[in-house]
Amino acid sequence: MTSNLIPDDLLRERLVALTRDLILIPSDATRPREIDRGLAFLKNHLEALPHIQIQDFKCKGDRGVLALPEDCQHPQVLLCGHLDVITHSAVSDYGSHIHEGKIVGPGAGDMKGQLAIMFEVFRSFNSQHPEASLGLAITTDEERGGEHGTRYLFEDLGMRCEAALIPDGGGLNEVIIEEKGMVHLKLTSKGHASHAARPWLGINPLEALLGQVQSIQDAFHQGSDDKDHWHPTCTVTIIESSNRSPNRIPAIAKAFLDIRFPRPLTVANVLDSIKERLQANTDFKVIIADEPSHLSPDPLFIQSTEKITGRPVRLIKSHGGSDARFICRYDIPTMVSSPFVGELHSTEEWIDIESMVTFYRVYEDYLQTKLL
Repeated sequence: MTSNLIPDDLLRERLVALTRDLILIPSDATRPREIDRGLAFLKNHLEALPHIQIQDFKCKGDRGVLALPEDCQHPQVLLCGHLDVITHSAVSDYGSHIHEGKIVGPGAGDMKGQLAIMFEVFRSFNSQHPEASLGLAITTDEERGGEHGTRYLFEDLGMRCEAALIPDGGGLNEVIIEEKGMVHLKLTSKGHASHAARPWLGINPLEALLGQVQSIQDAFHQGSDDKDHWHPTCTVTIIESSNRSPNRIPAIAKAFLDIRFPRPLTVANVLDSIKERLQANTDFKVIIADEPSHLSPDPLFIQSTEKITGRPVRLIKSHGGSDARFICRYDIPTMVSSPFVGELHSTEEWIDIESMVTFYRVYEDYLQTKLL
């Protein structure tokens, strides 16, 4: 029989306190020491748990932590979360406040709040049921693609589990079953510098680059009348040059593109289409490339979600990607859903507190059903 392992009022206090403590740590890629501090903060709490082995792992400078039951390398269920957040320039931005039942602050919804939920679930289950085959993985590079975190953990270190929980998308009653593929691309156009008053003496790489970017965007904005937007997209995220003078044509210009695409397109299709639209003096570098993903959630998780929330589950498609793509390729049921969040990747990012408590109960019920 399912029973709450911790009362709602105490649970709410713990989740709010831990989330706000984590937000205070500016654990973004430009501050590796802060990432180390965040991992140490979590490890200090995990080390107090009985019957738990803690393993550090590292790939190309990115660190992670894996907590597993004693004498267990492949847990039945693995909780997967990331500590890293999007970069904000000022350290003072990394604070939080409570407003209208929400924790507001950078990283609150992506995913310091969810990390607090997983941590509390793991801590509670270990204390009450040390025999449960439950693991916790914390990575630090998800916002930069996850190649050195979850991919490394499963592909290089051989981690396996019977089911994975990733609270990094979807909603309280929305479970993701499809994720678009992605290509992050850097274009570099080479020209010839000259005075802007005599453009015939130079070759303007910015103008050439903008034309090529527009051509690529035209190719990947098909089906834009689809109200669900389940079609390819191409977004320009950065355009830059070394030029700092308004009356000079630069020698080099760069653009960064974020391309998302559903099946049946593949990474190879996307790259071939891009190459066809590039001029000879433009180089390209692939930063991230991953195929679209199909997730197969455990029916028991759907049942637990509907039981706790009292509402039916919607199986949805996601325009974004998550670390689930590195796990589902091994035919592991991977559940991606989340408490209510908003304003992601801004300083006003938020997570709804009551939905955190409900989401915790969903995880709690599922784990009791699955493991006990």
